[in-house]
Amino acid sequence: MEVTTQAKKKEDILKAYHFRHATKVFDDNRKIADEDFQFILETGRLSPSSIGFEPWKFLIVQNQDLRKRLSEVSSGAQKQLATASHFVVILARSDASYNSPYAEYMLKEMKGMPDDVFELTSAAYGNFQNNQRILENPRSLFDWASKQTYIALGNMMTAAAQIEIDSCPIEGFNREAVHHILEEEGLLENGAWDVSVMAAFGYRAEEPKREKTRQPIEKVTQWLN
Repeated sequence: MEVTTQAKKKEDILKAYHFRHATKVFDDNRKIADEDFQFILETGRLSPSSIGFEPWKFLIVQNQDLRKRLSEVSSGAQKQLATASHFVVILARSDASYNSPYAEYMLKEMKGMPDDVFELTSAAYGNFQNNQRILENPRSLFDWASKQTYIALGNMMTAAAQIEIDSCPIEGFNREAVHHILEEEGLLENGAWDVSVMAAFGYRAEEPKREKTRQPIEKVTQWLN
């Protein structure tokens, strides 16, 4: 029974991966139920991140005026912004260095570290970030944080597919212009956040025109025994 159940779980997970595709146009008459979208967001919140810093924030853009402004500077999201049930702009921390107030908040308040443990842990994290050349400049620090948001993004899209909700990751936008719009709206908290990636969620307006294509497993794996 246990083997059968495990096999069914694996089958269902792979089915979701085959179901998921980068949906360009959504059925704008269908909306995701609140309970289902909260489930998708929860899989993002529970995602792993480097050092456990959770350097992300999910802006759920349902305001149509704001969507219109974003569409004017987001060439890769024109149809998605107009039709998606839910549209998410994922922000990444721009100040997640080991010695930042944000790091202290995460380690002391969220993880409950006493001062002595905090000092040791902070020093270890500083060595890690220096060794990985994360602290070379503000852009490398932001890029490190931004990488973590893609873990959350992937989990959210997979979770959505498992309950037959479509999605589309989006990088086709003018970063500076989107930054300016969100900054005007007071959403970047004086530079603490910046734009990482976007994603649209909803229900496909039509089936994909072709089946999913991927390289064979032998082309993308190498075993080192």
